Amino acid sequence: MPVEMVTVSSEESGDRLDRWLKRRYADVTQGQVEKLLRTGQVRLDGKRAKSSARVEAGQVVRVPPLAAGPGRSPEAGARAVRKTAASSKDIKALQDAVIFKDDWVLAINKPSGLAVQGGTGQSRHVDAMLDGLIFDRKDRPKLVHRLDRDTSGVLLLARTGAAARDLTAAFRGKDARKIYWAVVVGKPPKARGVIDMSLGKAASEGGMEKVAALGPAGKRALTLYQTIATGKGKSRGLTWLALMPLTGRTHQLRVHCAEMGMPIVGDGKYGGKQAFPAKPDFPKRLMLHAQEIALPHPDDGTTLRIAAPLPADMQAAWKAFHFDIRHGENVANDLATYADALDLEKRKPDSMAR
Repeated sequence: MPVEMVTVSSEESGDRLDRWLKRRYADVTQGQVEKLLRTGQVRLDGKRAKSSARVEAGQVVRVPPLAAGPGRSPEAGARAVRKTAASSKDIKALQDAVIFKDDWVLAINKPSGLAVQGGTGQSRHVDAMLDGLIFDRKDRPKLVHRLDRDTSGVLLLARTGAAARDLTAAFRGKDARKIYWAVVVGKPPKARGVIDMSLGKAASEGGMEKVAALGPAGKRALTLYQTIATGKGKSRGLTWLALMPLTGRTHQLRVHCAEMGMPIVGDGKYGGKQAFPAKPDFPKRLMLHAQEIALPHPDDGTTLRIAAPLPADMQAAWKAFHFDIRHGENVANDLATYADALDLEKRKPDSMAR
């Protein structure tokens, strides 16, 4: 396995370097990470770094071959390679999920249940299958942002190093606009508004790490929302929302919706039993879809706008809920106009529009 030069995505910004490595390379141990850093085999922007160093979006991490890392036998390394190797069926499914491709950018409509990167006990993920998305180029594409494992929708990848830097910078700054569609239980206090609620990591019962509203102790998180439709008949009590995150905090949309008293359907982690209403025709998944991304194209700066169609299970749910997909066609422009009209910098943090 060759040395990798991995670009830190905007969602990973602020992570400790050791934790960043262990999330991306599930088989490496803390002891191995410490030795790799101590001996300079892992470098951050070409320089030695400590395990406690915080990575920032756009930085490049040099990662040596880890399949047979220090302290492991070649046989153990071979087992690790086999463990993360993707099946031909998985590769074909990922190739079929491609919704956009040019010389600089590639986009897939990621299915729910597929992780973007590896983690503890997670061997099947997009990062392990990137060789299947090389197509006509020599190098594998590079991840520039992430989606939760259970969130479906548009996932961008860069096909060149220069494109990776430009796309990462767009996600890190204010040049990328992301629109998500969600079905929530309940409804917001008004048809359109902004959720301004600081978030941070907090331990929950059982020691499982979760994200929570922390007030001044957390990092500011902003989400715009707009109601597209409300459920009728059997889907009464459900609301189809468009969500535009203006910041990129972990699980931001899921926590914001839950804290507003309207958890996303299927989100037991943050919504508990309320997230599973007794309704028929519900797919057994998180009802959150990354519907659209718009950002400057890394080649000429023109706006690149990519939309991911709803997957089959969500299309069936929309039909069962009597939601007309056409009603969501212009919501991205509506929210963009709304965002431009708000002076969010002058808003008091942790206030919610009602």
